[in-house]
Amino acid sequence: MTTQKPILEQQMSQMQIKLKSSGIISNYNESPLLRDEKDEEISRSALAMFRAKEEEIEKKKMEVRDKVHAHLGRVEEATKRLAEIREELEALTDPMRKEVSMVRKRIDTVNRELKPLGLSCQKKEREYKEALEAFNDKNKEKAQLVSKLVEVGQLVGESEKLRMKKLEELSRNIETLP
Repeated sequence: MTTQKPILEQQMSQMQIKLKSSGIISNYNESPLLRDEKDEEISRSALAMFRAKEEEIEKKKMEVRDKVHAHLGRVEEATKRLAEIREELEALTDPMRKEVSMVRKRIDTVNRELKPLGLSCQKKEREYKEALEAFNDKNKEKAQLVSKLVEVGQLVGESEKLRMKKLEELSRNIETLP
């Protein structure tokens, strides 16, 4: 309000200058009563012009304010619409993204499960090969031992035959003795 007083005074003095130049205020040398009336008339006229200007300014302010509010309303509506569109887009892409994400997670899970199974399989294959090799080695050893046993059995059989012959011979020798 304090800034309006100097502005008001300045505008009034400008109006008085305009009124003087337009001929409304012609002679200040007239009687003081007439001059007071003219001054009062000028003041009223200036005040009326000032009020008219103020009303015009206020009217313009209201128009601008209404335009701003209308624009803000449109901006808010546009913002809401954009938010709805974004949600619709997310809803469209989201199921695919979720499905892809779920499949990827499942693949990762299966990969993690496969890794130890693969290692276990390799370990068991290695153990199987080692066990098979040990089995084959033992089978060969057994075959060799069986074959040796057969040889030894034959030798024992021959040895027994020779012993029997020797025993028979000794037994005959004993019988021939007086």
